[in-house]
Amino acid sequence: MLLDTASLYFRAYYGVPDSVRAPDGTPVNAVRGLLEFITRLVQDHRPDELVACMDADWRPHWRVELIPSYKAHRVAVETPAGPDEEEVPDTLSPQVPVIEDVLDAFGIARVGVAGYEADDVIGTLTARASGPVDIVTGDRDLYQLVDDARGIRVLYPLKGVGTMQSTDEAVLRGKYGVDGPGYADLALLRGDPSDGLPGVPGIGEKTAAKLLAAHGDLAGIMAAVDDPASGLTPAQRRRLDEARPYLAVAPKVVRVADDVPLPGFDPALPREPRDPAGLDGLAARWGLGRAVGRLRTGLAGANPPL
Repeated sequence: MLLDTASLYFRAYYGVPDSVRAPDGTPVNAVRGLLEFITRLVQDHRPDELVACMDADWRPHWRVELIPSYKAHRVAVETPAGPDEEEVPDTLSPQVPVIEDVLDAFGIARVGVAGYEADDVIGTLTARASGPVDIVTGDRDLYQLVDDARGIRVLYPLKGVGTMQSTDEAVLRGKYGVDGPGYADLALLRGDPSDGLPGVPGIGEKTAAKLLAAHGDLAGIMAAVDDPASGLTPAQRRRLDEARPYLAVAPKVVRVADDVPLPGFDPALPREPRDPAGLDGLAARWGLGRAVGRLRTGLAGANPPL
């Protein structure tokens, strides 16, 4: 089980009231919500391995060099020598180190790699996996990794994590008309304002799906642009031809990396905390006793009610 950790703690932050605070008044709603998420996931799915994948760089410069608008609207401060600072709610940023400390005290593997997003860590771990993989994310971009033959699916939270959409190829074909790899081509053709991807003007999701159904993939679509007998409408041919500079670089930006140089780590789901005393101290300091206790019990194999 691979967690798109930032996606989940953002959801927790907005889903749990900010009245949830530590004894000193510091908001800990994202921390508590994420712990509740993980507890429920462990109880419901009992993974053998669990990795919290982190954004060491949420806007890698190598992606920005290809498409300068990539996530540009979310930049708070540009940092030429390192990761740009993302615009994040004031009361969320201080909670991220707490999340990291608690995960480390539990012994839950936490992996981020400089110059890469969590999506790329997930893509690399998925490519290396020898068995089934559950990817837990609120980001549809990771639909591109769905692969029935390898048992790779995306668990997409619809309401908390109590209601999860188990996304396999049948779900993708029913909703979007594509398989996993096809979803990346669909996304780059239609664009994504939330990521600053312009897409091809005039090519929306439905048109993109029809083009992919007719021509197979992006390469097939571009071959059709050069084939007068391909059946593209004059407007489609013109729009796709004009978008060639974008379409030449968009695949590298949209498709997750599968060759990230990962550090060594133990992905095994811990049955007991790695640092019990440290965990107790964090629970007391941040007022997380109940949430920590539930996850502790869940990891040990029980199924307490949430």
